[in-house]
Amino acid sequence: MIDKLSWIAVYPDIVLLVMACVIALLDLGVKSTLRGMTYLLTLLTLAIVAYMQADLALTGTTIYAFGNMVVSDAMGNWLKCFATIAVMVTLVYGRSYAAHRDMLRGGELFTLSIFALLGMSVMISGNNLLVIYMGLELLTLSSYALVALRRDNGTATEAAMKYFVLGAMASGFLLYGMSMLYGATGSLDITAIFKAISSGQIRHQVLVFGLVFIVSGLAFKLGAVPFHMWIPDVYQGAPTAITLMIGGAPKLAAFAMTMRLLVEGMLPLAVDWQQMLMLLAVGSLLVGNLAAIAQTNVKRMLAFSTISQMGFVLLGITSGVVNGDALTLTANAYSSAMFYVITYVLTTLASFGVLLLLSQEGFESEEIADLAGLNQRSPLYAGVMAVCLLSLAGIPPMVGFYAKFAVLQALVASGQGFQLAIAVFAVLMSLIGAFYYLRVIKVMYFDEPITASSVVAPLDVRIVLCVNGGLVLVLGLFPSGLLALCGAAIRQMLGT
Repeated sequence: MIDKLSWIAVYPDIVLLVMACVIALLDLGVKSTLRGMTYLLTLLTLAIVAYMQADLALTGTTIYAFGNMVVSDAMGNWLKCFATIAVMVTLVYGRSYAAHRDMLRGGELFTLSIFALLGMSVMISGNNLLVIYMGLELLTLSSYALVALRRDNGTATEAAMKYFVLGAMASGFLLYGMSMLYGATGSLDITAIFKAISSGQIRHQVLVFGLVFIVSGLAFKLGAVPFHMWIPDVYQGAPTAITLMIGGAPKLAAFAMTMRLLVEGMLPLAVDWQQMLMLLAVGSLLVGNLAAIAQTNVKRMLAFSTISQMGFVLLGITSGVVNGDALTLTANAYSSAMFYVITYVLTTLASFGVLLLLSQEGFESEEIADLAGLNQRSPLYAGVMAVCLLSLAGIPPMVGFYAKFAVLQALVASGQGFQLAIAVFAVLMSLIGAFYYLRVIKVMYFDEPITASSVVAPLDVRIVLCVNGGLVLVLGLFPSGLLALCGAAIRQMLGT
């Protein structure tokens, strides 16, 4: 008999699943090329689900449901809420783009997006290795189909094949690591795994062997070096709307999966996985920033930018358990990483939103040169793009500056010499990274426009894009509210 609390823990996910099926059926009767009814019903569903998730998060309670296989806590519910909002915004930005490229012949874009979001929710809520893996597979299979949605485009099909092959390899890594962990501890339950490792009765070598494969799988999902090979090709090859779908909300789910597996499940092995994550972070900062300088394609440049940004997220996670059991320092470190990944997704949504606006029918705005003179054509959209690029570069008063500052503060607070050295290295890499962001701003404001036509956008896109860009600036000026929310969520997770 399943108790009432178990249903409470997952009722937003049940609504998502039911509505995905309902929308798929109702769409069969929709004739509009813009899929108006499907679009509105999808947005309404996502808005209701986001409200449910926020309501659960605000209760501040932790629920272990379905025999300890699922956990509902503040961290998970907030991440699910932000992921749901990110998918909503992506669909608002991407509908017109998809319609012009014959990607709305059916309602697959909307139903696959909901199923991808459901996969993220299962990943975030998982307190069992198999549950997490099931959520991951639902997300990745939906993502493969989304990348290949433009069936008559060879570049998109090639990107989907690369994503599928490399994604299958990463899933294999993760599954093999989980099987090693199960073999060593005798349990798939994350709480039981933590207790088994803490007992000290298991051979350390076996645990570390499994840990290596798990970290490899996590690094692929985050896009960290040297498991970053898929990101530039898939970002460039996929339709821009789908690039945003796979480059935004899934990063929140990947962060949650990392916290569930490494912090909640394998915290006693922190000395081992912190060293691995540190190497991944340093490599991501180095390769991401240096490779981005050479790019002329905006999507490919933003792909390498993503790699370097994930390096900062990993730095926040690695600085969590270096100073004994100081809960305050640990919570600050993890909350800085959570704050970073949320604000990164917010900034990514707005930057790709501008690219989608500029990609008119029959034209892809993918090269840096395509942004030439944007300020003369549309000062508003040029301003939004400039705010996003300055935030990604970490220049005040944008939210990206405070996100980087919070992570660096956590590194320095750890009191370790090598952590201080890595903080200095991260600052130097950020200075290098500022070049390729500022180069795009220079092109937008000082180069001659390639066309005199103004940028036309639907009303819903204009409103959402202005709010999105405004939040990047406002949260940079007043970051304390979101940072406190992240801190409270992390402390609750650590305390249960």
